[in-house]
Amino acid sequence: MKLFVGLGNPGAQYAGHRHNIGFMAVDAIAAAHGFGPWRARFQGEVAEGRLGGEKVLLLKPTTFMNLSGQSVGEAVRFFKLEPADVVVFHDELDLAPAKCRVKTGGGHAGHNGLRSIHQHIGEEYHRVRLGIGHPGHKDRVAGYVLHDFAKTDAEWLDDLMRGIADGAPKLADGDFPGFQNAVALRLQPPRKAGAEPATGAPRQARMAGAKTAEARKRVEAAKAAAPDGPLAQLLARFSRKE
Repeated sequence: MKLFVGLGNPGAQYAGHRHNIGFMAVDAIAAAHGFGPWRARFQGEVAEGRLGGEKVLLLKPTTFMNLSGQSVGEAVRFFKLEPADVVVFHDELDLAPAKCRVKTGGGHAGHNGLRSIHQHIGEEYHRVRLGIGHPGHKDRVAGYVLHDFAKTDAEWLDDLMRGIADGAPKLADGDFPGFQNAVALRLQPPRKAGAEPATGAPRQARMAGAKTAEARKRVEAAKAAAPDGPLAQLLARFSRKE
């Protein structure tokens, strides 16, 4: 069994924050892979399902970020898991927006959610570092992470979430390069041989229409998996701005 943990803060006022990208990631996995309904357990919200041949529990701690380890530690002890069975999705200031990297072990780099998890299960768990970029000065970090993603982030954020959902079975199987490749394909899809250049107003209009339709589908899927979840709320907000 694997435990996939998304980090964030509970409550509608935090739903669209950069700090909540971990919640958004596990919501995307739940929506794409037909996980069961979210329910309260382990000082958080959990959803159960399968990714490939692996049983997976998704967990969103509701302890607030700085105490995330309490929730993770409780789940790990209940299921008698090892740190190597745990994957944590979190925001990463030191990666450019839309970048995604998998890391095992190491320090917490000042991330309070990771710091708390270190205290409860040690450091030898896996992390999916989701780039949000850096505001440029350490004094601006708190306001930056506790602020909504901008409208201009909508496209890459949606592609990143779809890539995470695509690659989730690889991640559960321990194929980290395969997972990162799935994410990369969503963010930079290979161009088909003989495809016409993306120029001209009619083609741009068709592409815009297709993206709008896809966004609506994503909103409905996210709402079905977690009606009050951060991914559903953020996608709905973006779709209203179309």
